[in-house]
Amino acid sequence: MALEFAWHARKAVANLKKHGVSFEDASTAFGDPLSVTVGDPDHSEDEARFVLIGQSFRSQLIVVVHSEAKDGIRIVSAREATRRARRDYEQA
Repeated sequence: MALEFAWHARKAVANLKKHGVSFEDASTAFGDPLSVTVGDPDHSEDEARFVLIGQSFRSQLIVVVHSEAKDGIRIVSAREATRRARRDYEQA
């Protein structure tokens, strides 16, 4: 069963401009068998949010904030991993 992804178009454009990571690339990190996903309760007032650290198909280690939606996984933001996130990924 393939994963389905959704996002707001304006948010995707703003994210690419701000962080240099497209939501299309971010969606490929979900295919990383070594990816790490944790809950994000500090930023989850209206919905349960999660943070995934994984490698995209371009071998870029990225952090993807997402939630579960009726139409699949809704990507909220994506950025290149910080040194700390990289260390967490490598130690998992």
